[in-house]
Amino acid sequence: MQYPEPIAKLIESYMKLPGIGNKTATRLAFYTIDMNEDDVTNFAKNLISARRDLHYCSVCGNITDEDPCEICRDTARSQEMILVVEQPKDVMSMERMNDYHGLYHVLHGVLSPIEGKGPDDINIANLIKRLQKTPAKEVIIATNATPEGEATAMYISRLIKPAGIKVTRLAHGLAVGSDIEYADEMTLLKAVEGRQEI
Repeated sequence: MQYPEPIAKLIESYMKLPGIGNKTATRLAFYTIDMNEDDVTNFAKNLISARRDLHYCSVCGNITDEDPCEICRDTARSQEMILVVEQPKDVMSMERMNDYHGLYHVLHGVLSPIEGKGPDDINIANLIKRLQKTPAKEVIIATNATPEGEATAMYISRLIKPAGIKVTRLAHGLAVGSDIEYADEMTLLKAVEGRQEI
């Protein structure tokens, strides 16, 4: 038996979201059908509003409804540090820490020859232009600890260092509360390399 067309289309729409397979999409579709009409209407309005009203900040590339974004407009933030991340969601993760008070730059990806992503496909050129106009003294590269993230970090570092700007990388290694016996070799290597004097 096939689902009626409206349900089938709704399932198909949910399956376009990352990490949503047929079972989850079906569950979400039936949940949506069971929602009251006002909630469904608000849900649809919120989807349309997010798609229509959100864009990328012309300065840092973060997602925003104003340009420049709230972080770039905040004069209380240190203009001397720029933390480079892969995606806008990474900015939100760093902000939850409530301990970083510098600026951000969002790359919208990483270098990945396998996927055909080169320097022109991510937001590196804008970072270089930005550094020529700002008093930044340090760029903190916070790409993920993947081969692509590491390659991107090295590439950016090579572009920035000749300008005399300090380039640092987030430390990688053991998570707080983890046991050494359960850590893989790469994690242990990064932990040893990132050791600090106490």
